[in-house]
Amino acid sequence: MIHREDGVLNIDGLSIEYRKLSGTKPMPTIVLLHEGLGSVSAWKDFPELLCKATGLSVFLYSRAGYGNSSPIKLPRSVDFHSDEAVRILPKILDAAEIERCILLGHSDGASIATIYAGAKNLDNQAERLILLAPHIFAEEKCVTAVEQAITAYENGKLRKALRKFHGKNTECAFRGWSGVWTDPEFSCWNIEEYLPFIKIPVLAIRGEDDPYNTIIHLDGITERVSGEVECFNLSNCAHAPHQAQEARVLRLIEKFLRAFRN
Repeated sequence: MIHREDGVLNIDGLSIEYRKLSGTKPMPTIVLLHEGLGSVSAWKDFPELLCKATGLSVFLYSRAGYGNSSPIKLPRSVDFHSDEAVRILPKILDAAEIERCILLGHSDGASIATIYAGAKNLDNQAERLILLAPHIFAEEKCVTAVEQAITAYENGKLRKALRKFHGKNTECAFRGWSGVWTDPEFSCWNIEEYLPFIKIPVLAIRGEDDPYNTIIHLDGITERVSGEVECFNLSNCAHAPHQAQEARVLRLIEKFLRAFRN
């Protein structure tokens, strides 16, 4: 039986909700970084399944402005990915007493993981990198999809769906995410400069039907990352591979971690 611990970390005066699932194997810990509309609860049962499949402990948290974490003042900065990766994530890992980790990021979370793994001036604790639906630059296709999401949110359907994951933070979570991606200044956002400095093994997975990006992001990761890279473009899958192709993604992750186990 997996032991689950729910709690709150104090980071720079903000309350950050977290969940830790204790695995049967020693370090490293898999750290989940959620998407732009995600939170601890939005991962659903994936963390538990991941813990069972790998035997490793899993740690996940809601960034400020999401889930049950403290709200933030909007608008978010267009460079918030870098701030989360370089300033906040190291503090999270330190507060959670995580010395060795495998970063698993989804969408915006994958961008944060990428920046952290490729930042030159960090005491990098990541040993492996798993990227789901990654973005390495702002793509027009994503902006179009975000604009469609804004319409769905204002019509009420998406707002209702998000409320169960964010509660009082629903407006903050949605407007913070959509505001960044539709900001004209964000059109120049690009994190490809970090890729050559990533020397750890990388697993990148996207869905063929992803409305938020194209396969060019996997191509860029394959071409520019210095470490070993495995990429998969899954059929019958959109923006959430770990939900649409849950069993296959879990098998790919388990195989990836087993292949590079020390």
